[in-house]
Amino acid sequence: MTTHRNMTTHRTMTAHGKFATALLALAPALTAYAEEAPPPPQGVFIGKGQLGFLSSHGNSDAESLNGNIDVLRYDGAWKNEVFVGGLYGKNSGIVSAERWETWEQSNYTISGDLFAFGALRYEHDLFDGFEYQASVTAGLGYKFINTDDTKLTAQLGAGYKRLRPETIDKDSTGLVISRTPLEAEGDAIATAGVDFSHAFTKTTVLTNKFLTEAGSSNILLRDDLALTVKMTDKLALSVGYGIKDNTKPPAPLKKLDTVASVNLVFGF
Repeated sequence: MTTHRNMTTHRTMTAHGKFATALLALAPALTAYAEEAPPPPQGVFIGKGQLGFLSSHGNSDAESLNGNIDVLRYDGAWKNEVFVGGLYGKNSGIVSAERWETWEQSNYTISGDLFAFGALRYEHDLFDGFEYQASVTAGLGYKFINTDDTKLTAQLGAGYKRLRPETIDKDSTGLVISRTPLEAEGDAIATAGVDFSHAFTKTTVLTNKFLTEAGSSNILLRDDLALTVKMTDKLALSVGYGIKDNTKPPAPLKKLDTVASVNLVFGF
């Protein structure tokens, strides 16, 4: 499980765009012979948590623990979801990976598969060149596919983002010897997301979540792909690969982070 940051931003954006476009183009074919999924349970909290080990290399080199909790609730036309996650690692006693993030999104069904959304997101990564990135966004989304086996949702919106770049200096061992926060920046952003899942069998599910936030200060692209195999009603094993691309990190930091992981997943 390794991390590599040696791809260009143009190639990353092109690959993500082609993947999202392909999912949307396949929507009619995937739903041709499928039945609509039953309505979700109402008025109860449902979700999952993950805990795993990962090895990351790039701006940070570390063996790390990662974990997250994803909780959602349906109340009539409303769907509310909260996510909290992070990773932490040391290399030869030196902290070399630390990232914490949280987001919340509320969806309101307007009619059928059309919905409006509002979202908040905050990320703190000690090694990507940004002290923090925080955003508030709103827009519209549509469920292109919503069957028992396959789900495909896309959303598009706008909002405001605030971030603070920082320069990072390390010694020869990789120890951070200084951090210099730069002036905080804020600007309007456009946001887009695609959420896809497909169940090959009752126990094997492929998921892919893509998000971008584009502004003049930075363009963030996130893509998380995972294959999950259920072992019991509550436990599963997940193999994942994630990409995070910041287009304008302070020099000499690299733009691209990738993480491969194996996680134990527990449902509740």
